[in-house]
Amino acid sequence: MKKQIATNAAPKAVGPYSQAVLAGDYLFASGQIPLDPATGEIVEGSIEAQAERVFLNLQAVLNEAGLDFSNVVNATVYLADINDFATVNGIYSNYFTGEILPARCAIQVAALPKQAKLEVSCVAYKG
Repeated sequence: MKKQIATNAAPKAVGPYSQAVLAGDYLFASGQIPLDPATGEIVEGSIEAQAERVFLNLQAVLNEAGLDFSNVVNATVYLADINDFATVNGIYSNYFTGEILPARCAIQVAALPKQAKLEVSCVAYKG
């Protein structure tokens, strides 16, 4: 069983994809960049401001599926500049807490959509 997850509390997909897809007990959340859901525009400013927006967007998608960050089993963090790793890691740790943290990959990429400084995707387990 597959179900599309969509919420107005996160930015609309900017291409032919879903914000997330629930497949059985797993939620596959598309990468979120720091788009303001109200305007569809990139959040200007610091990596901190952009990271907060990314995690709020992911939180909205998770919540729409009846989940939260404690359900996340895997996360991928894409950074435009690996020098932002420590800052993003600090903000990440505000959202991902608890005894069992998700597996994670963090990598620098050549570029991200709309000149975003980061993008984060995740997989969550509903069971």
